[in-house]
Amino acid sequence: MTSFFVKPPAMKPQATVQDLKSRLDWGEPALTIIDVRDRAAFNELHIQGAVSMPLPMLVDAVSRNLEQERDIYVYGDSDEMTATATGQLRAAGFQKVAELAGGLAAWQAAKYPIEG
Repeated sequence: MTSFFVKPPAMKPQATVQDLKSRLDWGEPALTIIDVRDRAAFNELHIQGAVSMPLPMLVDAVSRNLEQERDIYVYGDSDEMTATATGQLRAAGFQKVAELAGGLAAWQAAKYPIEG
């Protein structure tokens, strides 16, 4: 019996939680999930494997910790907050940035792993 895996779709400026989960299941380690909500909200609950980089410190934190070629998935309290965050990162030279549509709520609705 032969089994094979289908490579997930290429990164897009707007990603669904299914897009991100496909990449994680595929085993692609060269991506980072960033939660731009405040630290208290992150500590309470977040997507498994996400890192906390609150919006007010986002560009500085990402610039210090990640290379510009890294694939970055971002989510916040709302799609508007997420769009603001990705806009800031793109303006700072990070072009491989995806807005995670629906954020944590969409991730939870799909019953994907969370921590907190």
